[in-house]
Amino acid sequence: MPRALITGITGQDGLYLSELLLSKGYEVYGLIRGQNNPKLDLVRRTVPAVKLLNGDLTDVSSLVRVLSIAQPDEVYNLGAISFVAYSWENSSMTSDVTGKGVLNILEATRLYMAGDASKVRFYQASSSEMFGKVQEVPQRETTLLWPRSPYGVAKVFGHYMTINYRESYGLHASSGILFNHESPRRGPEFVTRKISQAVARIELGLQKGVTLGNIDAKRDWGFAGDYVDAMWRMLQQPEGDDYVVATGETHSIRDLLDVAFATIGVDDWAPFVTQDPQFMRPAEVDLLIGDPTKAREVLGWKPKVPFEELVRMMVTNDIAEQAVLSR
Repeated sequence: MPRALITGITGQDGLYLSELLLSKGYEVYGLIRGQNNPKLDLVRRTVPAVKLLNGDLTDVSSLVRVLSIAQPDEVYNLGAISFVAYSWENSSMTSDVTGKGVLNILEATRLYMAGDASKVRFYQASSSEMFGKVQEVPQRETTLLWPRSPYGVAKVFGHYMTINYRESYGLHASSGILFNHESPRRGPEFVTRKISQAVARIELGLQKGVTLGNIDAKRDWGFAGDYVDAMWRMLQQPEGDDYVVATGETHSIRDLLDVAFATIGVDDWAPFVTQDPQFMRPAEVDLLIGDPTKAREVLGWKPKVPFEELVRMMVTNDIAEQAVLSR
């Protein structure tokens, strides 16, 4: 039975990846930070077969201890402070967790391997936010990185540190440069879920409108459940490498609003949407669109859930969820 350790187990990717690995017969361990983690019950309820271990990406000694207990064949580092807007307010903490945390788990993995580079395969969750002020359209594995947020900068550090450990120590380490991926499990602070929840509440008469920032920003959106399959495929390759994981299509937030409101039969969403400068980024990333050719040709991966279906899935889920919560 293969064994896997997942950091960031409480996020949407951690939950979907856990389900995927369990379905493939893995013994799965998840890293939980803090004894009173507010998402602990969510993990236990969603993936009860996962064995949870306490640890912290900012504490190498705790990571060494967790690795010695889990004895994983594969390590998936999904843990990060991942809300981009928050990274400007807490740039130091974002750097410690999202950036230096990658170094810590890599070093703990190296120590655990004790010179046997074939002992563990490592996955790092890189991000399309690393491209920032894009220098090429679409963005590929070779595109120059130009991050435009503390989060993006921290991800670039982790990305290159993963490459460095691969080249310096022979670690089977892969980075998945994942473009925006969403699901009904996405946190409510992210604009996609903020919109789907608001539309659901408007449909149920619980809310009158939603306030957003830049609605002209364009992103390459896919389904998180599809993207974790790409993560797993990377660690099944003979050698570690870097892969863009994307749909190859771009949509604006206006497009997202079109589909979300159409789901509840509203054609003109303008009366329900207002913009507020406080939700604008200090340095905006205007256009992200990935070229997933390498992932398709090498990994045999392609996304299954199209944009419109993804948005409808999220709105429908939130209508059901909000209906229960409002009773």
